[in-house]
Amino acid sequence: MIQWLLRGTISVMGRVYVFMDKFLKHDAGNVLGTTIDIDFQNMSRKELCNYVENKFGWEQHAFWDLESTQKIRICCQIARNNKFSLGEEE
Repeated sequence: MIQWLLRGTISVMGRVYVFMDKFLKHDAGNVLGTTIDIDFQNMSRKELCNYVENKFGWEQHAFWDLESTQKIRICCQIARNNKFSLGEEE
């Protein structure tokens, strides 16, 4: 029951966040020393999630519907699996 309440609350808060985020101007040209391509700079949060879903062959809304921490976890796992060279893992 408590998990259901927590997930519901986070879901409502997430929807408010996504709504408010539409009005925020992001400094997207360079993020943590990584240049962001102009097409990604111009995409909405939803479009970015759609891109990730298409790139990895996931079902529509699969990535979009994940909780924020789960999105971070899957990105970390993909980075580890691909052995990205931006930084060495300890």
